[in-house]
Amino acid sequence: METPVIEDMIDFRRLPKDTLVFLLLVIYFPVGVCLMLLRIFIGVHVFLVSCALPESFLRRFIVRVMCSVLGMHVRQQNPRSRDKNTKLYICNHVTEFDHNIINLLTPCCTPQFEGSTGFVCWARGFMEVHSALGRGAIGESLQRYCSTEGASPLLLLPEEDTTNGRAGLLKFSSWPFSLTDSIQPVALRVARPLIALSTPETSWLAELLWTFFSPFTVYHVSWLPPVSREDGENLLTRQCHVFAVLWLLLAGELGLVSTKITKADKAEHIKRKRRALPQTSTSLRAGSIGLGFMVQGLGAEERRIAQMAQQVKDVLPDIPLNVITKDLAKTNCVNVTITNLLENKEESSAEDTEGSLFGGSSNFILSSPQPAAKSFGKSPADRHLSLQERKEALYNFARRRYIEKYGLDQEDGH
Repeated sequence: METPVIEDMIDFRRLPKDTLVFLLLVIYFPVGVCLMLLRIFIGVHVFLVSCALPESFLRRFIVRVMCSVLGMHVRQQNPRSRDKNTKLYICNHVTEFDHNIINLLTPCCTPQFEGSTGFVCWARGFMEVHSALGRGAIGESLQRYCSTEGASPLLLLPEEDTTNGRAGLLKFSSWPFSLTDSIQPVALRVARPLIALSTPETSWLAELLWTFFSPFTVYHVSWLPPVSREDGENLLTRQCHVFAVLWLLLAGELGLVSTKITKADKAEHIKRKRRALPQTSTSLRAGSIGLGFMVQGLGAEERRIAQMAQQVKDVLPDIPLNVITKDLAKTNCVNVTITNLLENKEESSAEDTEGSLFGGSSNFILSSPQPAAKSFGKSPADRHLSLQERKEALYNFARRRYIEKYGLDQEDGH
């Protein structure tokens, strides 16, 4: 199976690309808004019931039925594979409410390492952990928790961030696999019509409202047989063995690819995409390209602009990269951008020279070869001629440098 890229594993659009599905969403919109308002009212009562009733099978059954009214339907497969003696569950991460769904099926605790604290953390069903202690101290604390008699199992999400659940798994963090000798893998599939399950940098509250807005969301939980360490394995060997087995086991069960993409890689990709989106959108609008093509070709367009910007940067290293990219978005041509930047640079130099003659000062110095201009022209015609000569000399210098850099023939350097 081909290894997916980050773009395949994240939905950057909440709304569908398909025209027919989008029209269905427009028709459904007023129904969805009414449904969301009704479910907000019911959701308050679900929260109160879950707080009032003690932990038991009856409580989980009642809350599960009420969650179905909220549009969150839970199905499970192979429940007999769940080992009641196992103190650690490992699950893939698809939505902000995965831990709540597993908790409807069996009591478990999920630590919250970052994000909301206090009442909000408790209300969302998390167990608050002080992340300032460091990962080592947190691991020791959770290890002691797992060894406590009568404590509910831990549920950990080693991907540490969500994916769309369709292409691949993020690389698991390895530290959870040293907490216990036996680990129960849980495979989670989530399906929803019309709109995406999650988008980057969206708060959990917004995700909850979208869940209430959609007609339904189906959570399909599969319990896989527990994985235990082999006899005679030391701690490091056990951790690596269980890590590899569970990672591949979950990927195989879900029909996904286990990738080397981490949570940090996803965050960095989102930052780059957010910075590049305004420039790329400007380039596509300038070329009068349709919206559908703009969305589909966004990644390829970013790479092409970046390659062209690097070529210009090699010729004009003093020009900031964001200035180069901005001009390329307008011209879509390396040579035209080089000419524009050279002209703007020379005009700035000429303006600074005129300012210095009238008492101004200038710190702008060109590093390119300067044509001989012994004195500032007395007439406008002389000054224009001198400026044109300097432009021509600068352009020829940059052109020669560009040709030498990329090994082009003089006839091909256009």
